[in-house]
Amino acid sequence: MMMENIGADLEVMKRVPLADEHVAAIREIAEEVEYETGEMVAEVGDPMNRFVYVLDGEIEVVDPYSGGRLVESTLGPTQFMGELAFLNAGSYTLPMRAAKATTTLEAPREKMLDLMSKVPELSDHVITVFSARRRKQFEDHRSSIKLIGADKDSAVQNVARFLSRNRIPFQNYDLDTSEGEGLRLCKIAEHEPSVIFASDMVIDDPTPRKVARLLGLDLGVGEQAEVDLLIVGGGPAGVAAAVYAGAEGLSAIAIEDTAIGGQAGTSSRIENYMGFPTGISGADLIYRGQVQAMKFGTRFVMPRRVVKLTQREDGRFCAELDEDGEIVCAHSVLVATGVQYRRLPLDRLQELEGAGIYYAATEMEARFCAGKEAVVIGGGNSAGQAAMYLSRHAKCVHLMIRGDTLADSMSSYLRDRLEADPGIQIHYNSEVCGLHGEGTLDAVTIKGPDGERRQDCGGLFIMIGAAPNTEWLSDLVELDEKGFVLCGADVGKPMFAETSCDGIFAVGDVRASSIKRVASAVGEGSVVVSSIWSHVAKCHEKMGNDPPGSIDD
Repeated sequence: MMMENIGADLEVMKRVPLADEHVAAIREIAEEVEYETGEMVAEVGDPMNRFVYVLDGEIEVVDPYSGGRLVESTLGPTQFMGELAFLNAGSYTLPMRAAKATTTLEAPREKMLDLMSKVPELSDHVITVFSARRRKQFEDHRSSIKLIGADKDSAVQNVARFLSRNRIPFQNYDLDTSEGEGLRLCKIAEHEPSVIFASDMVIDDPTPRKVARLLGLDLGVGEQAEVDLLIVGGGPAGVAAAVYAGAEGLSAIAIEDTAIGGQAGTSSRIENYMGFPTGISGADLIYRGQVQAMKFGTRFVMPRRVVKLTQREDGRFCAELDEDGEIVCAHSVLVATGVQYRRLPLDRLQELEGAGIYYAATEMEARFCAGKEAVVIGGGNSAGQAAMYLSRHAKCVHLMIRGDTLADSMSSYLRDRLEADPGIQIHYNSEVCGLHGEGTLDAVTIKGPDGERRQDCGGLFIMIGAAPNTEWLSDLVELDEKGFVLCGADVGKPMFAETSCDGIFAVGDVRASSIKRVASAVGEGSVVVSSIWSHVAKCHEKMGNDPPGSIDD
């Protein structure tokens, strides 16, 4: 997953100070703060709850492990701290220190976001710098998050995938490294697969959720949150809705259980999305939308799952989240959970998931099967795109098709490329029927027209069928026999995304009769916000409150 399109190149980007009138506007919502030489401005894990603009002095990025200056460049007068995590109420992953006596203007995050929404030129400037910094950090793996032994431990590998898919910088080290920082970190981790945060915090039993909590990506309210709109699902439809909801003045939270982008985020190259003639990765496309949504104030919470939805007597919907049972209540709910690939009925499947068996083909998974044989199961676009991407890394990609042709739903251009690629072997009327390996997958048994055979396999990618994630709706809306949400005319409603329950809407792949394409999901997520705004405005009116902004015609 490259970040070439997300932010400008920080190395060549011209340094442009904020306009005088923008600084004056910030001064109205900020206060001056003085720092002595060597005083910490921000520690690893501190919330990015303030916008820090340097009036005088110098701020440096600190290496959390050595205590020295991490990079040569520093922040001086007319520059400001922060990167994209500021938009989502995230945390610092690198410490910042005053290299000399320094004076700053510091504005509360909420007031700064409000100012940015009112002054688009200021917003464009800040977000351009934030994006460039995130890109540089990600490409240089500049972070206080260190992973040890991801290639040998499924738990560490899960954390690596979560960070990689959410574009969060981290560093990866093999367990057998014998020099430099890697050796020192292995000693801290006692030569066991580990996740290390800050300088010496070894995370016990590492999970994406534990890391997300340290990064400020979790809900973190510790109490009931109240918003206008709860968006459940962070795929193309959910992110598009998050953009328009924020733009139209709705307070919104988007809950995602894995990574922003959904299945689209695992597509290495989308070539039929309008406006990108040379193609764009699904992760990059959705990430652009996420940044837009955060600019308008929509917050993304991950990795969290909604396990139950109820409706209060006052009409509000309350969603219970997994593990801690935290509650998010909203006037309206948008179901954008998409679909998930079905599991195969194979012995040891769960045991080897994340240890050679994957449901996404991104840069992280490709690295684990580089130079090895890879097997992809599925005949749709996602499987085809995965095979094309993996063919650039794997020794050979074997595409398993149960029937005698590729799926009718696969795009014609993709079928032609698969059949022409010498690094891809298409096996028709074939299926995987056995898994082999101790701790990690190293081979599979393939059943085909000529019987069964054992195939070396460094990575098995399962991309078959699609099951909706709708159990959490708790019978509040009508579903079809497959579990997809019935909407519009199917439940006697005039609008295509309205469900049988007023205030609950559904868009994207989870909606029955939807077109399973990224472009249609984005369109649905954008259009539905008009109806959501109208519903929320009526709720506010009943409560005697002003409507949540104004909607464009």
